[in-house]
Amino acid sequence: MRMTEIAGIKIDRANPFLILEAGVNHEGSLDTAYEMIDAAAAAGAQMIKFQSYKAETLASKYSPAYWDTQKEPTTSQFELFKKHDNFGDEEYRKLARRCQQKGILFASTPFDLHFADFLDEFMPVYKVASADITNYPLLRKIAKKNKPILLSTGASYISEIDEALRIIAEAGAEQVALLHCVLEYPTPAEHANLETIPYLKSVFPDVTIGWSDHVSPAHNCLSMLAAWVKGADILEKHYTLDKSLPGNDHYHAMDPDDVREFISMQRYFAAMMGKRDKVVTDGEQNSRKYARRSLVATKNIPAGTTLTEEMMTAKRPGTGISPAFFDIVVGRTVKNDIEEDEIITWEMLS
Repeated sequence: MRMTEIAGIKIDRANPFLILEAGVNHEGSLDTAYEMIDAAAAAGAQMIKFQSYKAETLASKYSPAYWDTQKEPTTSQFELFKKHDNFGDEEYRKLARRCQQKGILFASTPFDLHFADFLDEFMPVYKVASADITNYPLLRKIAKKNKPILLSTGASYISEIDEALRIIAEAGAEQVALLHCVLEYPTPAEHANLETIPYLKSVFPDVTIGWSDHVSPAHNCLSMLAAWVKGADILEKHYTLDKSLPGNDHYHAMDPDDVREFISMQRYFAAMMGKRDKVVTDGEQNSRKYARRSLVATKNIPAGTTLTEEMMTAKRPGTGISPAFFDIVVGRTVKNDIEEDEIITWEMLS
């Protein structure tokens, strides 16, 4: 089933659901995490999402880096995750409480079975990271919670996505959204492949499609806006208070100013998008009337004259007979004198 809302917040084309992926950009500071929540709520995001893991359950000590080591120099996944895994159950409980106080939804991606269970009390929706799309024990555990699931699809084939959806459905989850994602940190703009969004919509027509963005936030987060235009109804991007901080996920994240600017641009674009059908807008009514043309006399025409083609031309305004009826008017007789350049109306004709 399509995901039409999260915790009562409607998801539609005009109002995409915006998730700020705080991850572990709090750097292990609860005060920083609180500040991130407060700023995210003030900026207008619907949800802030963290990441819940312990290095020992996430990565082998022999796991190499897969990110740009010029941006994040740590060459071991285990070592990087170990730097940022000091939050436990009590910290996430406090973060969820702070979100509730500030009026923004809380979520955190569980990377193991413990956190999948513990976080259930606090979250209206689960997020599954791209790298866990084939982690079927975790998928089954989460799906049995029977809550909506956001499934990132980075570095996966359609067959893997299809199998993950089957596993999730069989385990009991009824609503899933697929987030197109490129598992490359940061993602070069030319690798974003935003055409994948309408492709996923065509392959999985009964599933909500979104975008999890790892592109640099340059150009006012244009990648987010472009993804929405291509059909993404849920938008997720990494989030930080300071993009200049070294390492981790700061370098490809939005800051609160970016969030406000993006929301403003998206609303502006949504207003421009308007309706899907072709209509004459209220603002076009005067233009329709006065910028279109009418049949106009090319010379003085006495009453009783039979109109010929040479006696008429088309000029503005469009308050008389439309030139669309030119062939019908030719051969008609005029009932009264018509002056040169006068607009011809149906009342003038017999």
